[in-house]
Amino acid sequence: MTNDQPKPCIGWREWVALPDLDIAWIKAKIDTGARTSALHTFAVEPFTERGTPWVRFSVHPLQKHRDPRVVCRAEVLERRWVMDSGGHREFRYVIATSVLLGRTSWPIEMTLTNRDNMQFRMLLGRTAMKGRFTVDPQRSYLIGKPPQEG
Repeated sequence: MTNDQPKPCIGWREWVALPDLDIAWIKAKIDTGARTSALHTFAVEPFTERGTPWVRFSVHPLQKHRDPRVVCRAEVLERRWVMDSGGHREFRYVIATSVLLGRTSWPIEMTLTNRDNMQFRMLLGRTAMKGRFTVDPQRSYLIGKPPQEG
């Protein structure tokens, strides 16, 4: 996509997939106010594999549900201080993963944090969206909803 082509428009919330983490669907808040994307995680365990830092963590991909529980692992890019919307600073793990929105897939950086008290299990931040989409803050699910199971 060149800069002179129109960018697809997405809503303020969209369903995305995180195929590298085996997460088929997760509802993401499209957050142009957040620089970095964030994923709700728990049971975070750092470990080393062949001298490289990794992290194992669990995700509840469905809002307001404790099932299913997806256990993930990813190489740690770094740890960095992140300030949340409430002004609290947290030292978070940063991983790289691919995100799939509609038919578009691309690599992003994502921080891992406990978002239990937040409405969305994932934020898609502006760095991940830069140059790819425009956002209509009045609309939702412009790319589509996940297929219904059963």
